[in-house]
Amino acid sequence: MALRELHLLLTYQCTLECDHCFVWGSPFQTGTMTLGQIRHLLAQAEELGSIRAICFEGGEPFMYYATLLQAVRDVKARGWQPQLVTNAYWATSREDALLALRPLVEAGLDAMWVSDDAYHSSADEPSPPRFAAEAASQLSISPSTIAIEPPSVVESTSPEGKGEPIVGGGVRFRGRAVAKLLESLPRRPWQELTSCPYEDLTDPKRVHIDPLGYVHLCQGITIGNTWAKPLLDITQSYVASAHPIVGPLLAGGPAALAAAFGVTPDGSYVDECHLCYDLRDRLRRRLPQWLAPDQMYGVPES
Repeated sequence: MALRELHLLLTYQCTLECDHCFVWGSPFQTGTMTLGQIRHLLAQAEELGSIRAICFEGGEPFMYYATLLQAVRDVKARGWQPQLVTNAYWATSREDALLALRPLVEAGLDAMWVSDDAYHSSADEPSPPRFAAEAASQLSISPSTIAIEPPSVVESTSPEGKGEPIVGGGVRFRGRAVAKLLESLPRRPWQELTSCPYEDLTDPKRVHIDPLGYVHLCQGITIGNTWAKPLLDITQSYVASAHPIVGPLLAGGPAALAAAFGVTPDGSYVDECHLCYDLRDRLRRRLPQWLAPDQMYGVPES
C-alpha cells in the first residue's frame, strides 16, 4: 500500500446534521484531534515516504479553526499539499469569507472542496458555499464543489439495465443515509450485490484517519489504529485478501460478506453500500477491531 494522501477527520462534530452524512456528523458528535495528535500523525506520515497531500475533513474542520490553521502550516512546512473539505458555514458574507480564508491561504492552503447542494444551501439566494467559493477564487485558489442531491428514481440507460428504475443523486447509502433516505426507493435482491463499486480496497492511495486514531479504508472499515501501532506498520502489514471484511468483499461483494459470517440479509437493498453497511452494523460487536468506531455507526462514543 503506497499511500499518496491522508484524509484527517479533524472532528466528528459538525454545524449541520445532514441526512446523507456517512460519518453521522452533527453538533452532538464527539471526537476531535488535538494539534499534538495531528503532529504525531504527520510524523508517522513522513515515515511512509510517499505522501503528497493531507486533507482536513470532518465533521466540519472550521469548528476548530486555530488548530486547523496551525495544522495547515505544519503540512506546508513538510512540503506537502494542505487541503480541506468544508460546508462553509463560516462564510456568512463575502467579507467574512475572505476574513476566514485568507490566513489559511497565507499558511499554504492548496485546495478546498465546498459542499454546495440541497443539503447545504438554497439555489435561490446567495449562500455560504458560494461566498466561500468566491473568496477562494479571489485568493487564487480554484475551489471544487461537492454536490450530493437527495436520491431520486431515474430510468437506467445502460444496455443491460435499460428501462429499469435506479437511484440517482449521488448518495452513498451508508451512515445516516440508511436511517433517513431509504423510503420509497427501488431495491434489488441482496444476492445480486456482488461487488464493491466505489472503493479501491486492494491498493488504496488514500485512507481516512479519525480523531480516535482509526485508519479507515471506507468509513467504518478499519485496518488498524495509529495510537496503538505506527502507520508504517499498519500499511506494510495490510493484506486485502486476509482482512476479515475486505477479503469477502473482494471475493464477492456484500453478498459474499453475508455468507462468510452466516448472516441472512433482509431481502432487498437499494445498493451495495446499503447491504454492506447493514451487515457491518450487525457484525461490529463481533469484530470491533475492524468495524469501528461507534461514531461511524450512529452511536455516541461511550
